[in-house]
Amino acid sequence: MPNPLTIAIDGPAGAGKGTLARRLADYYHLPHLDTGLTYRAVAHMLLTKGWPLGDEPHAIEAARLVELSGLDKRILSAHAVGEAASRVAVIPEVRRILVDKQRAFATQSSGAVLDGRDIGTVVCPDAAVKLYVTASAEVRAGRRLAEIEENGGSADFAAILADIQRRDERDMGRADSPLKPAADAHLLDTSQMDIEAAFLAAKAIVDDVLAKRDEA
Repeated sequence: MPNPLTIAIDGPAGAGKGTLARRLADYYHLPHLDTGLTYRAVAHMLLTKGWPLGDEPHAIEAARLVELSGLDKRILSAHAVGEAASRVAVIPEVRRILVDKQRAFATQSSGAVLDGRDIGTVVCPDAAVKLYVTASAEVRAGRRLAEIEENGGSADFAAILADIQRRDERDMGRADSPLKPAADAHLLDTSQMDIEAAFLAAKAIVDDVLAKRDEA
């Protein structure tokens, strides 16, 4: 690919942006970063070391120590880590440190695919392609419940829905880098789509941008 291709994907929890980001990264042979894992890594370090979650100096130190190449999704996907991550993510200095690391990842010569909450608006505002992937809270809760049950667990739909709604409110209402579509983002509502349909819709958007870039 003659020019770096940076794809920024934002959206709320459970909309499918992570799966979509991995599919696009594989298809276009690009490195992928789930930026949410960087905040989870900070939270995991705090929990592991027994440092207080609300202690800013320790959270800032953890953010400086986190290496993007060592993120283990299996460990970092734990619910307790996610809850802790939402608390450290509101600390401005933690966000600044991690955004700098995320931007460095995005500057690779090939380009990159990054997904998260503020990629198109803050981390990569000049990305060639910006997608905002969303779905109704009820659909996202249903997907989460199905995932839990497929892995042999059990959960309550109403509790999952309430948790998703709390996360949405927290992500969209925070003062620093709230979750919102970039002004030039392509909106992709996956409420009525499976992953294959979502991938094809996203691929069509990327291919259109690449075609126009080649014509310029």
